[in-house]
Amino acid sequence: MGFIGWIVLGLIAGAIAKAIMPGDDPGGIIVTMLIGIVGAIVGGLIASALGVGEVDEFFSIGTWVIAILGALLLLGIYRAVAGKRSTAGHT
Repeated sequence: MGFIGWIVLGLIAGAIAKAIMPGDDPGGIIVTMLIGIVGAIVGGLIASALGVGEVDEFFSIGTWVIAILGALLLLGIYRAVAGKRSTAGHT
């Protein structure tokens, strides 16, 4: 799958991750889309390293699950880090 395919997959995976984990994100929609793209790539790298999935095909359900899980992982980490940062300033 090419670079453009990963961007499209990441955008959609980020939107699905946002639907699964609704709530206020400190960075807004642009940051959530970027997290989706990076999450899809990170999910693909983790799956490839563990040998649990193949990420070569755009229309494979495994590729989509891996991308969405990666986006959910990064979205959760981002919310935890950004949430701590925003509450630390308000003591």
